[in-house]
Amino acid sequence: MTQSLSDSKILDTIGTDPEAGFRMLLKIYKTPVYWHIRRITVGHQDAEDALQETFLRVFKNLGKFKKEMSLAAWIFKIATNEAIRIREKHKEHAFSLDDMESEAKRIMADEYFDYSDIESLKLQKAILSLPPKQQLTFNLRYYDEFDYVTIAQITDSSTASAKANYHLAKEKIIHYMNTHD
Repeated sequence: MTQSLSDSKILDTIGTDPEAGFRMLLKIYKTPVYWHIRRITVGHQDAEDALQETFLRVFKNLGKFKKEMSLAAWIFKIATNEAIRIREKHKEHAFSLDDMESEAKRIMADEYFDYSDIESLKLQKAILSLPPKQQLTFNLRYYDEFDYVTIAQITDSSTASAKANYHLAKEKIIHYMNTHD
């Protein structure tokens, strides 16, 4: 996800017309941020709550944004923290191997998830079987297409750690997909 040209336009517009700039920001980031959060929280309602809180925090803290990272990385970092906060608040939704089946059933019960695609459901089960840091890194790389430097910024880790987490996650997912019918 490379938005640098759009990011500078958004930031310039926010400087001259905050309302219009924020509308631009929402137009570009609302959907990808929702799906990023959704992959962490699993449920639609939790994702909606985290999304709302994310953009409230973004709006309130735009003046503190430093260009040490991209606007996208900054927004996704806030979104990640909000999603994790909500997930932690609902401990019964924690992602562990023991809870994987209940999480898969929860996905299937969610009206916003298309569970007619068996391979997608199997992939989601495989992702849910990963430790949280690997889940997050995998999702940021595979779905959001961030580079390792940006993933490291979002996850407060090193680039090497981001690479290692992604490759471990990928290996575990491949193994899961090959061994579960």
